[in-house]
Amino acid sequence: QVRLVESGGGLVQPGGSLTLSCVASGIISSVYALGWYRQAPGKQREWVATITTSAGTNYADPVKGRFTISRDNAKNTVYLQMNSLKLEDTAVYYCNAERRPAGRPVYWGQGTQVTVSS
Repeated sequence: QVRLVESGGGLVQPGGSLTLSCVASGIISSVYALGWYRQAPGKQREWVATITTSAGTNYADPVKGRFTISRDNAKNTVYLQMNSLKLEDTAVYYCNAERRPAGRPVYWGQGTQVTVSS
């Protein structure tokens, strides 16, 4: 059974930092592209960042320069370091794993809440 479990969310003040983690079980994560998405209240889920099987990274424009995605294949874990957090970063953050090169299957975690508030 495949599971993705996020952790590290919480309440932080604007300008603060958080690091999210997502541990995958039931898959060999090294053959999956790993990503983070988020969904704010009343909005659709949006892509945040992806790290490929060769550790190439891509970021959505709103988080470029502030967020850093990384992976540890030995631990089957993907991280999202979030700095200079803004109110608009408030959302439920989800990790996903997409088998490469086929692009499927795709697995999702249950999400972790990040709230940026003063």
